[in-house]
Amino acid sequence: MIGDRIHQARKAAGLSMRALGEKAGISAMAISKYENNKSTPSSSVMLSLARALGVRIEYFFRVSQVELKEVEYRKHSRLPKKVLNQIEGDVIEQIERYLELEEFLPVSPIEPFSLPAGLPEHIENYDEIETVSGKIRQAWQLGSNPIPDLIDTLEERGIKVFRSYALHGNKFDGLAARVNGTPVIVVGRDWPGDRQRFTLAHELGHLALAGRLAEHLDEELAANRFAGALLAPASEVIKELGYQRKRLELAELCVLKAAYGLSMQGWLYRARDLGVLPQVRFQEMWHLFVAKGWRKQEPGPEYKPEDPKLFKQLVFHACAEDLIGESKAAELLGKSLSEFRTIRNVEFCEPQAANQ
Repeated sequence: MIGDRIHQARKAAGLSMRALGEKAGISAMAISKYENNKSTPSSSVMLSLARALGVRIEYFFRVSQVELKEVEYRKHSRLPKKVLNQIEGDVIEQIERYLELEEFLPVSPIEPFSLPAGLPEHIENYDEIETVSGKIRQAWQLGSNPIPDLIDTLEERGIKVFRSYALHGNKFDGLAARVNGTPVIVVGRDWPGDRQRFTLAHELGHLALAGRLAEHLDEELAANRFAGALLAPASEVIKELGYQRKRLELAELCVLKAAYGLSMQGWLYRARDLGVLPQVRFQEMWHLFVAKGWRKQEPGPEYKPEDPKLFKQLVFHACAEDLIGESKAAELLGKSLSEFRTIRNVEFCEPQAANQ
């Protein structure tokens, strides 16, 4: 049992046995014996392993029954197996903490994920995807305005969202899977917010469009179209840009990115897909983005990354109701006990008191 936990934590940390041994001051052979349950580490050794792996010692005693199913990696073909193992290990560790927390709650505050009724059963062209996105917005009572917090919106509908430091660089566009039937989406913790949001909307598109697309439609292109339509509905695009344009200003795209959390490139595609911008003008602007290196890093300020809030909220809820103690709460949040107490005891009214 403990050996399995050590192995999983090592995978999540992206360390070889030798590397872990060097960090913890233990031989690689000893770690091999621990992981294969041929030997049990002493309490002092476990403390050294916990420090080297960046986990609390309670982690090694957690019962693990998490299995990622229907895993879909985006843009991963050139990534080494070691990196994929690190990503999966990091995700599983976060999911384990979430599921452990749910065991302490008498009733789950979130209904299981389900798609709204009335979605088209068959989609023959990309334009029809706009209808699917619109129906989901309507069913979720999102209106047509910008979605201020997409992670919160998805979590409220039963999709678990996690962030990972392991998702870095431009070789990865995220991970989607299911755990106990629940959809899971993982984005990079250090990604710009517009990239996070497009990945989240893209993965929701896969869920919404599954089994509905005609054979000649590309599933990835369809999910991209859905993502753009969810973040910037056609009615809003027309309102912001007009029905027909000869060109778009970069500053204009920058303002729209800040307002809707959709990248400048995403707005270019929306303008083209809806016939606002002619194909030739789209290509001119796209070539400019390529030449300037703006496909990887767009000009102007970055859109602020989003942060999942539901898990933290539920931890403090369980703590307030004495369903868990401070030590367990700290473990679930991945904090030391002193860090947790500092967070818990923040005096929100202190600035006001200072002015009185």
